[in-house]
Amino acid sequence: MSRGEHLYIIAYDIADQKRWRRVYKTLRGYGSWVQLSVFQLRLSDRRHRELMGSLDEIINHQEDHILCFDLGLADGKKEPRVTSLGRSFSFLERDAVIV
Repeated sequence: MSRGEHLYIIAYDIADQKRWRRVYKTLRGYGSWVQLSVFQLRLSDRRHRELMGSLDEIINHQEDHILCFDLGLADGKKEPRVTSLGRSFSFLERDAVIV
């Protein structure tokens, strides 16, 4: 295991079939397919920047959405971070429930 590698989960929703295929093929070169529109990856910072730059050039920012969940160091634990390309992303807020 290389030092400095992070584990990532990438999920995507691409509106156009041609762009979807390009995103899929790009991700296949960096990680492992998990399920429909979801990949897991182990990347150095340089490879992560390279991948995100490639994906950023493929997608339509008004129609498509890619979420990149940083699960932290491949050999450690840390709080997840999310990189969102295209449509905006926000975490669900948990409202108080009065019983």
